[in-house]
Amino acid sequence: MLEELQRRNLSPITTRIYLRAVEEFAQYYNKPPDRLGPKHIRQYQAHLFTDRKLDAISVAQQLSALRFFFLKTLKRPWIVEDLPTPKKPIRLPQILSREEVERLIQCANSSLHRVCILTLYGTGVRREELVQLKLEHIDSARMLIHIRQGKGKKDRDVMLSPRLLQELRDYWRMADPKPKTYLFPSKGTHPNDDAPMTSKSIWDAVHQAATRAGLDKRVHPHTLRHCFATHLLESGADLRTIQLLLGHADLKTTSRYLHLSERHLKATASPLDSLTLAAAPKPKSGPRKK
Repeated sequence: MLEELQRRNLSPITTRIYLRAVEEFAQYYNKPPDRLGPKHIRQYQAHLFTDRKLDAISVAQQLSALRFFFLKTLKRPWIVEDLPTPKKPIRLPQILSREEVERLIQCANSSLHRVCILTLYGTGVRREELVQLKLEHIDSARMLIHIRQGKGKKDRDVMLSPRLLQELRDYWRMADPKPKTYLFPSKGTHPNDDAPMTSKSIWDAVHQAATRAGLDKRVHPHTLRHCFATHLLESGADLRTIQLLLGHADLKTTSRYLHLSERHLKATASPLDSLTLAAAPKPKSGPRKK
Protein backbone atom coordinates (compact mmCIF):
# COMPACT_ATOMS: atom_id res chain seq x y z
CA MET A 1 0.00 0.00 0.00
CA LEU A 2 2.87 2.36 0.78
CA GLU A 3 4.28 1.77 -2.70
CA GLU A 4 0.88 2.51 -4.26
CA LEU A 5 0.66 5.78 -2.30
CA GLN A 6 4.21 6.76 -3.26
CA ARG A 7 3.65 5.98 -6.94
CA ARG A 8 0.76 8.46 -6.96
CA ASN A 9 2.98 11.07 -5.27
CA LEU A 10 0.44 11.68 -2.51
CA SER A 11 1.47 13.99 0.29
CA PRO A 12 3.25 12.64 3.38
CA ILE A 13 0.27 13.67 5.51
CA THR A 14 -2.21 11.72 3.35
CA THR A 15 0.15 8.74 3.28
CA ARG A 16 0.48 8.71 7.06
CA ILE A 17 -3.31 9.06 7.61
CA TYR A 18 -4.19 6.30 5.13
CA LEU A 19 -1.67 3.81 6.51
CA ARG A 20 -2.78 4.50 10.07
CA ALA A 21 -6.46 4.04 9.13
CA VAL A 22 -5.84 0.59 7.61
CA GLU A 23 -3.69 -0.36 10.60
CA GLU A 24 -6.48 0.55 13.03
CA PHE A 25 -9.00 -1.36 10.89
CA ALA A 26 -6.86 -4.50 11.08
CA GLN A 27 -6.25 -4.07 14.82
CA TYR A 28 -9.98 -3.79 15.50
CA TYR A 29 -10.59 -7.26 14.06
CA ASN A 30 -7.15 -8.62 15.02
CA LYS A 31 -6.76 -9.96 11.47
CA PRO A 32 -4.69 -9.04 8.41
CA PRO A 33 -6.72 -6.46 6.46
CA ASP A 34 -6.64 -8.50 3.22
CA ARG A 35 -8.75 -11.15 4.99
CA LEU A 36 -11.53 -8.66 5.68
CA GLY A 37 -14.31 -7.50 3.39
CA PRO A 38 -17.36 -5.25 2.92
CA LYS A 39 -19.24 -6.78 5.87
CA HIS A 40 -16.37 -5.89 8.19
CA ILE A 41 -16.12 -2.38 6.77
CA ARG A 42 -19.83 -1.77 7.41
CA GLN A 43 -19.49 -2.92 11.02
CA TYR A 44 -16.34 -0.85 11.44
CA GLN A 45 -18.05 2.26 10.08
CA ALA A 46 -20.78 1.89 12.71
CA HIS A 47 -18.09 1.37 15.37
CA LEU A 48 -16.38 4.64 14.36
CA PHE A 49 -19.61 6.55 14.85
CA THR A 50 -21.08 4.85 17.92
CA ASP A 51 -18.04 3.76 19.95
CA ARG A 52 -15.23 6.10 18.94
CA LYS A 53 -17.62 9.05 18.51
CA LEU A 54 -15.82 10.32 15.40
CA ASP A 55 -17.46 13.04 13.33
CA ALA A 56 -18.60 12.54 9.74
CA ILE A 57 -15.46 14.14 8.28
CA SER A 58 -13.15 11.78 10.20
CA VAL A 59 -15.21 8.72 9.28
CA ALA A 60 -15.22 9.74 5.61
CA GLN A 61 -11.42 10.03 5.79
CA GLN A 62 -11.17 6.51 7.25
CA LEU A 63 -13.40 5.14 4.48
CA SER A 64 -11.29 6.87 1.82
CA ALA A 65 -8.23 5.07 3.18
CA LEU A 66 -10.00 1.69 3.13
CA ARG A 67 -11.32 2.38 -0.35
CA PHE A 68 -7.78 3.05 -1.54
CA PHE A 69 -6.51 -0.13 0.12
CA PHE A 70 -9.15 -2.43 -1.40
CA LEU A 71 -9.26 -0.79 -4.84
CA LYS A 72 -5.64 0.15 -5.51
CA THR A 73 -3.66 -2.29 -3.38
CA LEU A 74 -5.79 -5.43 -3.36
CA LYS A 75 -7.47 -4.70 -6.74
CA ARG A 76 -10.86 -5.67 -5.32
CA PRO A 77 -14.15 -4.09 -6.40
CA TRP A 78 -15.66 -1.42 -4.20
CA ILE A 79 -19.46 -1.40 -3.99
CA VAL A 80 -20.41 2.20 -3.35
CA GLU A 81 -24.05 1.39 -2.59
CA ASP A 82 -23.08 -0.94 0.24
CA LEU A 83 -20.72 1.58 1.83
CA PRO A 84 -22.21 5.07 1.59
CA THR A 85 -20.01 8.02 2.45
CA PRO A 86 -21.39 9.82 5.52
CA LYS A 87 -22.85 13.23 4.86
CA LYS A 88 -20.44 15.91 6.01
CA PRO A 89 -21.81 18.87 7.97
CA ILE A 90 -21.15 22.31 6.51
CA ARG A 91 -19.80 24.64 9.16
CA LEU A 92 -18.48 28.17 8.85
CA PRO A 93 -15.09 28.71 10.48
CA GLN A 94 -14.68 31.16 13.33
CA ILE A 95 -13.11 34.48 12.41
CA LEU A 96 -11.08 36.79 14.62
CA SER A 97 -11.60 40.53 14.41
CA ARG A 98 -8.59 42.67 13.53
CA GLU A 99 -8.32 43.68 17.19
CA GLU A 100 -8.26 40.01 18.24
CA VAL A 101 -5.53 39.26 15.68
CA GLU A 102 -3.49 42.10 17.17
CA ARG A 103 -3.91 40.64 20.66
CA LEU A 104 -2.89 37.22 19.38
CA ILE A 105 0.31 38.58 17.82
CA GLN A 106 1.20 40.64 20.89
CA CYS A 107 0.82 37.56 23.11
CA ALA A 108 3.21 35.36 21.14
CA ASN A 109 5.54 33.47 23.45
CA SER A 110 8.76 34.41 21.62
CA SER A 111 10.04 36.44 18.68
CA LEU A 112 10.04 33.25 16.59
CA HIS A 113 6.41 32.52 17.43
CA ARG A 114 5.55 36.14 16.70
CA VAL A 115 7.02 36.11 13.20
CA CYS A 116 5.38 32.73 12.45
CA ILE A 117 1.95 34.11 13.41
CA LEU A 118 2.62 37.28 11.42
CA THR A 119 3.50 35.21 8.34
CA LEU A 120 0.41 33.02 8.69
CA TYR A 121 -1.88 36.05 8.90
CA GLY A 122 0.01 38.21 6.39
CA THR A 123 0.10 35.60 3.61
CA GLY A 124 -2.71 33.10 4.27
CA VAL A 125 -0.37 30.13 3.93
CA ARG A 126 -1.14 26.78 5.53
CA ARG A 127 1.07 25.70 8.42
CA GLU A 128 2.56 22.85 6.34
CA GLU A 129 3.46 25.44 3.68
CA LEU A 130 4.89 27.78 6.32
CA VAL A 131 7.42 25.28 7.68
CA GLN A 132 8.57 24.42 4.15
CA LEU A 133 9.43 28.04 3.30
CA LYS A 134 13.07 28.48 2.32
CA LEU A 135 15.20 31.60 2.28
CA GLU A 136 15.22 31.52 -1.52
CA HIS A 137 11.42 31.73 -1.54
CA ILE A 138 11.46 35.29 -0.16
CA ASP A 139 11.54 37.55 -3.22
CA SER A 140 12.08 41.05 -1.76
CA ALA A 141 12.75 42.53 -5.23
CA ARG A 142 9.23 41.69 -6.42
CA MET A 143 7.71 41.70 -2.89
CA LEU A 144 6.46 38.14 -3.27
CA ILE A 145 6.74 34.88 -1.38
CA HIS A 146 6.90 31.77 -3.56
CA ILE A 147 4.95 28.78 -2.25
CA ARG A 148 6.48 25.68 -3.77
CA GLN A 149 4.44 22.48 -4.06
CA GLY A 150 1.72 23.44 -1.62
CA LYS A 151 -1.47 21.48 -1.15
CA GLY A 152 -2.28 19.54 -4.31
CA LYS A 153 1.38 19.77 -5.43
CA LYS A 154 0.77 23.28 -6.78
CA ASP A 155 3.03 26.35 -6.87
CA ARG A 156 1.68 29.83 -6.24
CA ASP A 157 2.83 33.28 -5.21
CA VAL A 158 1.52 35.39 -2.32
CA MET A 159 2.16 39.00 -1.42
CA LEU A 160 5.06 40.04 0.78
CA SER A 161 3.96 43.12 2.70
CA PRO A 162 6.61 45.71 3.61
CA ARG A 163 5.76 45.24 7.28
CA LEU A 164 6.24 41.47 7.10
CA LEU A 165 9.51 41.92 5.23
CA GLN A 166 10.79 44.18 8.01
CA GLU A 167 9.68 41.66 10.66
CA LEU A 168 11.46 38.85 8.79
CA ARG A 169 14.65 40.95 8.58
CA ASP A 170 14.47 41.66 12.32
CA TYR A 171 13.98 37.93 12.95
CA TRP A 172 17.02 37.18 10.76
CA ARG A 173 19.24 39.60 12.66
CA MET A 174 18.28 38.08 16.03
CA ALA A 175 18.40 34.41 14.93
CA ASP A 176 21.29 32.41 16.37
CA PRO A 177 22.34 30.31 14.57
CA LYS A 178 21.25 31.85 11.26
CA PRO A 179 18.87 29.81 9.11
CA LYS A 180 20.73 28.07 6.27
CA THR A 181 18.03 26.66 4.01
CA TYR A 182 14.66 26.80 5.74
CA LEU A 183 13.30 30.12 6.95
CA PHE A 184 12.15 28.48 10.18
CA PRO A 185 14.60 25.65 10.90
CA SER A 186 14.17 22.97 13.52
CA LYS A 187 15.70 23.59 16.93
CA GLY A 188 15.98 19.92 17.85
CA THR A 189 18.75 17.95 19.50
CA HIS A 190 20.93 18.35 16.42
CA PRO A 191 21.02 22.10 15.65
CA ASN A 192 23.31 21.56 12.66
CA ASP A 193 20.71 19.40 10.91
CA ASP A 194 19.19 21.29 7.99
CA ALA A 195 15.52 20.52 8.66
CA PRO A 196 12.39 22.65 9.03
CA MET A 197 10.50 23.03 12.28
CA THR A 198 7.48 20.77 12.64
CA SER A 199 3.95 21.86 11.81
CA LYS A 200 2.99 20.77 15.35
CA SER A 201 5.29 23.49 16.68
CA ILE A 202 3.29 26.05 14.67
CA TRP A 203 0.04 24.71 16.10
CA ASP A 204 1.43 24.98 19.63
CA ALA A 205 2.67 28.54 19.03
CA VAL A 206 -0.78 29.75 17.92
CA HIS A 207 -2.60 27.85 20.67
CA GLN A 208 -0.33 29.24 23.39
CA ALA A 209 -0.70 32.80 22.08
CA ALA A 210 -4.50 32.45 21.98
CA THR A 211 -4.52 31.23 25.57
CA ARG A 212 -2.31 34.11 26.74
CA ALA A 213 -4.51 36.58 24.82
CA GLY A 214 -7.62 35.27 26.60
CA LEU A 215 -9.49 34.60 23.36
CA ASP A 216 -12.66 32.61 23.96
CA LYS A 217 -12.75 31.34 20.37
CA ARG A 218 -11.16 28.12 19.15
CA VAL A 219 -7.99 29.38 17.46
CA HIS A 220 -5.52 27.32 15.42
CA PRO A 221 -3.13 28.12 12.53
CA HIS A 222 -5.85 27.65 9.90
CA THR A 223 -7.94 30.29 11.69
CA LEU A 224 -5.40 32.88 10.56
CA ARG A 225 -5.81 31.71 6.96
CA HIS A 226 -9.56 32.27 7.27
CA CYS A 227 -8.93 35.70 8.82
CA PHE A 228 -6.54 36.60 5.98
CA ALA A 229 -9.20 35.84 3.35
CA THR A 230 -12.11 37.42 5.21
CA HIS A 231 -10.26 40.62 6.07
CA LEU A 232 -9.04 40.90 2.46
CA LEU A 233 -12.63 40.60 1.25
CA GLU A 234 -13.78 43.24 3.73
CA SER A 235 -11.02 45.55 2.45
CA GLY A 236 -12.33 45.32 -1.11
CA ALA A 237 -10.32 42.48 -2.69
CA ASP A 238 -12.26 40.43 -5.26
CA LEU A 239 -12.94 36.72 -4.85
CA ARG A 240 -10.83 35.68 -7.84
CA THR A 241 -7.73 37.35 -6.39
CA ILE A 242 -8.34 35.72 -3.01
CA GLN A 243 -8.81 32.36 -4.73
CA LEU A 244 -5.38 32.65 -6.37
CA LEU A 245 -3.71 33.75 -3.14
CA LEU A 246 -5.19 30.83 -1.21
CA GLY A 247 -4.53 28.30 -3.96
CA HIS A 248 -8.14 27.11 -4.17
CA ALA A 249 -8.97 25.01 -7.24
CA ASP A 250 -12.66 25.98 -7.16
CA LEU A 251 -14.10 29.47 -6.67
CA LYS A 252 -16.96 27.88 -4.71
CA THR A 253 -14.51 27.12 -1.92
CA THR A 254 -13.46 30.76 -1.76
CA SER A 255 -17.02 32.09 -1.97
CA ARG A 256 -17.79 30.87 1.55
CA TYR A 257 -15.91 33.89 2.84
CA LEU A 258 -18.83 35.98 1.62
CA HIS A 259 -20.77 34.42 4.51
CA LEU A 260 -18.06 35.55 6.93
CA SER A 261 -17.49 39.08 5.69
CA GLU A 262 -19.02 41.62 8.08
CA ARG A 263 -18.97 44.29 5.36
CA HIS A 264 -20.92 42.15 2.89
CA LEU A 265 -23.44 41.00 5.49
CA LYS A 266 -24.14 44.54 6.71
CA ALA A 267 -24.44 45.83 3.14
CA THR A 268 -27.32 43.43 2.46
CA ALA A 269 -30.62 44.75 3.76
CA SER A 270 -33.13 42.38 5.30
CA PRO A 271 -36.48 42.17 3.42
CA LEU A 272 -38.13 43.01 6.73
CA ASP A 273 -36.88 46.59 6.37
CA SER A 274 -38.93 47.07 3.17
CA LEU A 275 -42.28 46.29 4.82
CA THR A 276 -44.68 49.07 5.84
CA LEU A 277 -45.98 48.03 9.21
CA ALA A 278 -48.12 49.84 11.75
CA ALA A 279 -46.66 50.29 15.16
CA ALA A 280 -47.14 47.37 17.49
CA PRO A 281 -50.16 47.81 19.77
CA LYS A 282 -49.33 48.83 23.29
CA PRO A 283 -50.06 46.21 25.94
CA LYS A 284 -53.29 46.84 27.85
CA SER A 285 -52.86 47.69 31.49
CA GLY A 286 -54.58 45.37 33.94
CA PRO A 287 -57.28 46.43 36.41
CA ARG A 288 -56.09 48.56 39.25
CA LYS A 289 -55.96 46.93 42.64
CA LYS A 290 -57.88 48.66 45.42
